Amino acid sequence: MTRTYLTVALASSLLMATTGGPRVEARVQAERPRLTVKLVDDFEVTGKGDHAAWQQAEWTALRKRQPDGHPYDSRFKVIYSNTGIYFLMDGTDRKVTATIAEDFMDLWTEDVFEVFLWPDERYPVYFEYEISPLNKELPILIPNFGGQFLGWRPWHYERKLTRKATSTVGGPKESGAAIQGWRAEIFMPYTLLRPLQNVPPKAGTRWRANFYRMDHDDGKSTQWDWAPVGPSFHEYEKFGELLFAGR
Repeated sequence: MTRTYLTVALASSLLMATTGGPRVEARVQAERPRLTVKLVDDFEVTGKGDHAAWQQAEWTALRKRQPDGHPYDSRFKVIYSNTGIYFLMDGTDRKVTATIAEDFMDLWTEDVFEVFLWPDERYPVYFEYEISPLNKELPILIPNFGGQFLGWRPWHYERKLTRKATSTVGGPKESGAAIQGWRAEIFMPYTLLRPLQNVPPKAGTRWRANFYRMDHDDGKSTQWDWAPVGPSFHEYEKFGELLFAGR
């Protein structure tokens, strides 16, 4: 009887250890980066991030994933309105490593900023958005079941278009140009995120999210992230958290 009890107790302890248990889950949540997103009125994007609404948000730095990577800085801002969510992404750079001249292409193979949004943790489905220095975009919906995932393009996308613009500093916005940095400003309407749940957000709403950058200058790849993930950007359970605030 005692041996049976000890065996059951030991098995329970091992199960708690392997599955994490409530203490581990609480620690993971505590370590998760969080960002408060403030409510603003709608405005037009220019690619420069010079509208007064951006003063409502502080810059948040991205973390370079390779210590020996390019010596560039990367950062972002997020705000939202009653009709959509705004992103401003900024990074120092030396060269526009971008040649792709169409949307919905493999933008991640060149210089790019990326936004991942997971509005409802009940479902393993999230939205991925990429934008290049040449202002080309890749918006896709990602079902991810146990690491098996595939990107799906929006149907009738012309009815759900983002508003987006990019700009460069210290040089022209041209493929191969020498620059000092580039910036992307994006408005993503909530209609684009349908049928994801927990959309649109309101004061008190929480979304999981992550932000990335990839740079491929001179044949060398460097990556940045906000919430640290492993080898794949698609480790959505490690995403950070956005908390939407009221006025």
